[in-house]
Amino acid sequence: MSEERSRHLTFDVSASAESPTKTRVSTRGFEFVVDEPSSLGGNDEGPNPVEYLIGALAGCMNVTAHQTAREMDLDVRNLEITIEGDLNPAKFMGKSDEPRAGYQEIRVDVSADVDATDETIQTWLSTVEERCPVSDNLANGTPVALDFTPR
Repeated sequence: MSEERSRHLTFDVSASAESPTKTRVSTRGFEFVVDEPSSLGGNDEGPNPVEYLIGALAGCMNVTAHQTAREMDLDVRNLEITIEGDLNPAKFMGKSDEPRAGYQEIRVDVSADVDATDETIQTWLSTVEERCPVSDNLANGTPVALDFTPR
Protein backbone atom coordinates (compact mmCIF):
# COMPACT_ATOMS: atom_id res chain seq x y z
CA MET A 1 0.00 0.00 0.00
CA SER A 2 1.40 3.37 -0.96
CA GLU A 3 1.99 6.12 1.60
CA GLU A 4 -0.74 8.26 0.00
CA ARG A 5 -3.26 5.39 -0.10
CA SER A 6 -2.65 4.53 3.56
CA ARG A 7 -3.93 7.99 4.54
CA HIS A 8 -7.34 7.30 2.96
CA LEU A 9 -10.40 6.25 4.88
CA THR A 10 -12.53 3.68 3.11
CA PHE A 11 -16.28 3.66 3.66
CA ASP A 12 -18.54 0.91 2.39
CA VAL A 13 -22.16 -0.12 2.18
CA SER A 14 -23.86 -3.29 1.06
CA ALA A 15 -27.36 -3.27 -0.34
CA SER A 16 -30.03 -5.70 -1.45
CA ALA A 17 -33.14 -5.07 -3.50
CA GLU A 18 -36.33 -5.92 -1.61
CA SER A 19 -38.52 -4.80 -4.51
CA PRO A 20 -38.01 -2.89 -7.76
CA THR A 21 -38.12 0.38 -5.76
CA LYS A 22 -37.06 -0.63 -2.24
CA THR A 23 -33.44 -1.19 -1.23
CA ARG A 24 -32.12 -2.19 2.19
CA VAL A 25 -28.67 -0.71 2.82
CA SER A 26 -26.24 -1.74 5.58
CA THR A 27 -23.12 0.01 6.84
CA ARG A 28 -21.17 -0.20 10.11
CA GLY A 29 -24.00 -2.04 11.90
CA PHE A 30 -26.66 0.41 10.69
CA GLU A 31 -29.45 -0.29 8.25
CA PHE A 32 -31.62 2.06 6.29
CA VAL A 33 -34.25 1.75 3.61
CA VAL A 34 -34.27 3.56 0.29
CA ASP A 35 -37.65 3.65 -1.45
CA GLU A 36 -39.59 5.79 -3.87
CA PRO A 37 -42.73 7.72 -2.98
CA SER A 38 -45.98 6.16 -4.13
CA SER A 39 -46.24 8.84 -6.83
CA LEU A 40 -43.10 7.28 -8.39
CA GLY A 41 -44.20 3.64 -8.03
CA GLY A 42 -42.77 2.91 -4.58
CA ASN A 43 -44.29 2.20 -1.19
CA ASP A 44 -42.91 5.35 0.45
CA GLU A 45 -41.03 3.32 3.10
CA GLY A 46 -38.02 5.63 3.15
CA PRO A 47 -36.41 8.57 1.40
CA ASN A 48 -35.51 8.02 -2.24
CA PRO A 49 -31.90 8.03 -3.50
CA VAL A 50 -31.80 11.71 -4.47
CA GLU A 51 -33.32 12.72 -1.11
CA TYR A 52 -30.61 10.74 0.66
CA LEU A 53 -28.04 12.50 -1.52
CA ILE A 54 -29.06 15.99 -0.44
CA GLY A 55 -29.59 14.70 3.10
CA ALA A 56 -25.99 13.47 3.04
CA LEU A 57 -24.94 16.93 1.86
CA ALA A 58 -26.77 18.53 4.80
CA GLY A 59 -25.18 16.14 7.30
CA CYS A 60 -21.71 16.63 5.87
CA MET A 61 -22.07 20.40 5.79
CA ASN A 62 -23.14 20.33 9.46
CA VAL A 63 -20.03 18.39 10.48
CA THR A 64 -17.76 20.52 8.28
CA ALA A 65 -19.35 23.77 9.47
CA HIS A 66 -18.72 22.91 13.11
CA GLN A 67 -15.18 21.65 12.43
CA THR A 68 -14.19 24.80 10.54
CA ALA A 69 -15.94 27.04 13.08
CA ARG A 70 -13.80 25.52 15.86
CA GLU A 71 -10.68 26.16 13.80
CA MET A 72 -11.77 29.77 13.20
CA ASP A 73 -12.78 30.22 16.87
CA LEU A 74 -16.41 30.90 15.92
CA ASP A 75 -19.32 30.02 18.19
CA VAL A 76 -22.04 28.61 15.93
CA ARG A 77 -25.46 28.31 17.53
CA ASN A 78 -28.72 26.98 16.10
CA LEU A 79 -27.30 25.86 12.76
CA GLU A 80 -29.99 24.94 10.26
CA ILE A 81 -29.43 23.79 6.70
CA THR A 82 -32.18 23.70 4.09
CA ILE A 83 -31.46 22.12 0.72
CA GLU A 84 -33.53 21.75 -2.39
CA GLY A 85 -32.65 20.54 -5.85
CA ASP A 86 -34.23 20.42 -9.27
CA LEU A 87 -34.19 17.16 -11.17
CA ASN A 88 -35.66 16.43 -14.60
CA PRO A 89 -36.61 12.72 -14.69
CA ALA A 90 -36.67 12.44 -18.52
CA LYS A 91 -33.24 10.80 -18.87
CA PHE A 92 -33.81 8.42 -15.95
CA MET A 93 -37.16 7.39 -17.51
CA GLY A 94 -35.46 6.76 -20.87
CA LYS A 95 -37.45 9.50 -22.60
CA SER A 96 -34.54 11.76 -23.50
CA ASP A 97 -30.76 11.89 -23.64
CA GLU A 98 -30.84 15.44 -22.27
CA PRO A 99 -30.64 16.96 -19.77
CA ARG A 100 -28.42 14.98 -17.43
CA ALA A 101 -30.05 12.45 -15.10
CA GLY A 102 -28.90 14.14 -11.89
CA TYR A 103 -29.81 17.36 -10.20
CA GLN A 104 -29.71 20.38 -12.47
CA GLU A 105 -29.04 22.64 -9.49
CA ILE A 106 -28.80 22.22 -5.74
CA ARG A 107 -29.54 25.22 -3.52
CA VAL A 108 -28.28 25.29 0.06
CA ASP A 109 -29.49 27.79 2.63
CA VAL A 110 -27.51 27.98 5.87
CA SER A 111 -29.00 29.77 8.85
CA ALA A 112 -27.13 30.14 12.12
CA ASP A 113 -26.54 32.42 15.04
CA VAL A 114 -22.85 33.38 14.70
CA ASP A 115 -21.13 36.35 16.31
CA ALA A 116 -18.90 37.39 13.41
CA THR A 117 -18.62 39.97 10.69
CA ASP A 118 -20.26 39.34 7.32
CA GLU A 119 -16.79 38.90 5.82
CA THR A 120 -15.83 36.25 8.40
CA ILE A 121 -19.12 34.42 7.86
CA GLN A 122 -18.53 34.41 4.09
CA THR A 123 -15.00 33.04 4.63
CA TRP A 124 -16.42 30.38 6.94
CA LEU A 125 -19.13 29.35 4.45
CA SER A 126 -16.66 29.23 1.56
CA THR A 127 -14.38 27.03 3.65
CA VAL A 128 -17.29 24.73 4.52
CA GLU A 129 -18.22 24.36 0.85
CA GLU A 130 -14.60 23.75 -0.15
CA ARG A 131 -13.85 21.20 2.59
CA CYS A 132 -17.15 19.27 2.72
CA PRO A 133 -16.49 15.83 1.13
CA VAL A 134 -20.07 15.41 -0.11
CA SER A 135 -20.11 18.91 -1.62
CA ASP A 136 -16.80 18.07 -3.29
CA ASN A 137 -18.26 14.87 -4.75
CA LEU A 138 -21.24 16.79 -6.12
CA ALA A 139 -19.20 19.65 -7.56
CA ASN A 140 -16.51 17.46 -9.14
CA GLY A 141 -16.76 14.32 -11.19
CA THR A 142 -15.83 11.31 -9.07
CA PRO A 143 -15.00 8.16 -11.01
CA VAL A 144 -17.39 5.28 -10.37
CA ALA A 145 -15.99 1.82 -11.13
CA LEU A 146 -19.00 -0.39 -11.87
CA ASP A 147 -18.50 -4.15 -11.83
CA PHE A 148 -20.95 -7.01 -12.37
CA THR A 149 -20.91 -10.37 -10.62
CA PRO A 150 -23.26 -12.96 -12.16
CA ARG A 151 -25.25 -15.14 -9.73
